[in-house]
Amino acid sequence: MHNTEPVVIVDKLWSIFGEGDKAFAVHQDLDLTVFRGEMLSIVGGSGTGKTVLLRQILGLLHPGKGSVTTLGKPAAQLCGEGAAARVGMLFQHGALYSAFNVLENIGFALREQGTLPEAMVDEAAMIKLQMVGLKPEHATRMPADLSGGMVKRVALARALIMDPPLLLLDEPTAGLDPTSSDEFCALLRELHAELGLTVIMVTHDLDTLFALSSRVAVLAEKRVLVTGTPREVAQFKHPFIETFFQGERGRRAMAPVPQGGH
Repeated sequence: MHNTEPVVIVDKLWSIFGEGDKAFAVHQDLDLTVFRGEMLSIVGGSGTGKTVLLRQILGLLHPGKGSVTTLGKPAAQLCGEGAAARVGMLFQHGALYSAFNVLENIGFALREQGTLPEAMVDEAAMIKLQMVGLKPEHATRMPADLSGGMVKRVALARALIMDPPLLLLDEPTAGLDPTSSDEFCALLRELHAELGLTVIMVTHDLDTLFALSSRVAVLAEKRVLVTGTPREVAQFKHPFIETFFQGERGRRAMAPVPQGGH
């Protein structure tokens, strides 16, 4: 299980949009602590501000009230130079640069720093390419020529290029077929263990949630309603949780695995 060292501390966070009379809060007094080495999933209905919370943790948005501390510093301080060395981000649709090939996409943050010779950047990118299960011959492909599953792998390699201790994933298996989704989950599990990563993931996919999460945080009523293991959270009495976990997919994801393959 995770240790007790906090990597992210969200304290009484208000995320406020708009000005004056038109201002509205997506989060009010939201508290969340993420510990080193865990895989925490954030779930919630639409409009509950799941991606907004990731952006706050990344320092791309600023708290209206309250505070967000990421890796021991106010999250706002992450946004400068070298942010990619501390936090890796996998965006929902990969967000690859269409004008760059696979290797150039992966090495982007390292190249931007301008401190390493080109050959070393390419070498580092090639290591990450293979780490996510792609082959050297994929290096020169353009994003338009990749399958959905390959786009996710390239985006993951790019997020890991600077060996950040914290990885944020926004709907990592969205748009993948069940086989690609399972393979991507297996890859994430492997890298999480191998690299000692702390992972925060927004997902609405129950199979992904059960395959990966050490804990789940449920966003509802503008705050984190409950955190716990997936099974603990599934027992919590709340309309969103009951709908989310007790529907057909939820029951299937929670079903015990039959022994002996019968």
